[in-house]
Amino acid sequence: MKAPNCKTALYEAQRALLLDAASLVRRRYVRAAGGDHSLAPEAAERLANILEGLARAEPALDKLDRDEAIALAHRLIDDDHPENSRMWPA
Repeated sequence: MKAPNCKTALYEAQRALLLDAASLVRRRYVRAAGGDHSLAPEAAERLANILEGLARAEPALDKLDRDEAIALAHRLIDDDHPENSRMWPA
């Protein structure tokens, strides 16, 4: 059995996290499931698209801070003040 490539495994875990966070943003803010209106649906959709684009490593998003996006994804999933992130729409 071959040992997993740690770098590849980490990248895949981060990719899954970003995609999960994008899905959560759409559920929580775009569709306002649970009545959360703290973020406009249009801004939430843009944020979800950015998270998905970073997960897919789209070249147009190379200048964005991937580490900040991953931190935001963690905050979103944990519901731990995501608005404190530099990536949160103003």
